[in-house]
Amino acid sequence: MIHFPASKAVGESVQQPLDYYENNINALVYLLQEMKNRKIDHFIFSSSCTVYGQADELPITEGAPIKPAESPYGNTKQIGEEIIKDSCKAYDMNAIALRYFNPIGAHESIKIGELPLGVPQNLIPFITQTVAGIREELAVFGDDYPTPDGTAIRDYIHVVDLAKAHVKALERLLNKENEENFEFFNVGTGKGSSVMEIIKTFEKVTQQSLNYKITNRREGDIRAAYADTIKANVVLGWKPQETLEEALLSAWKWQQKQK
Repeated sequence: MIHFPASKAVGESVQQPLDYYENNINALVYLLQEMKNRKIDHFIFSSSCTVYGQADELPITEGAPIKPAESPYGNTKQIGEEIIKDSCKAYDMNAIALRYFNPIGAHESIKIGELPLGVPQNLIPFITQTVAGIREELAVFGDDYPTPDGTAIRDYIHVVDLAKAHVKALERLLNKENEENFEFFNVGTGKGSSVMEIIKTFEKVTQQSLNYKITNRREGDIRAAYADTIKANVVLGWKPQETLEEALLSAWKWQQKQK
């Protein structure tokens, strides 16, 4: 069983916390109950790097302390992992939580991509929709972070690489290679890119100009987060292969088809 669905926007979760707790926690509990009833004992969970809060050290390893969440969304992922851990112990389940960093891009066929409902809450679809003329301008939330260019830093991973990590995790469980009944892995590239670096790289690879403005910081956002992926590299045998440029170009090609 692979559990993907969840409400996932940090800023939105600050404004609508009860919606996030209802959807992300209740759905997980109901699914685990059904797994127990049907005697399904393999489970892969879409977790998030937000479980770490603002980490003290970068890159973030799986051994980093789980600090108080900066947003209700992050808290639902912390709570979710705790629920899964307790369920594995009580019901003899085996689970792997993949702690996503920032998935972006589209499948190379351009038949599968990111199409959020309403106004995008994530950076890349907002960029592509702005360039496509659907949105007037991109808001860059803060340029006063203690980073090289003042904008927040994240680890952007191609969604195809992320999908391949799920295959590796599933194989680990099916082959009974897991060493504990609940394991967790960072899934990122190991490289942090600032918002302004993303904008400039997007403009370069697509030959498009982006209309953007600097605004105030968004509540719930952290300064920087990027992964240490050694555990996933060694234990899962997984490494990201797609570049940031390839991911951004695929996102733009996907956007161009949405007409």
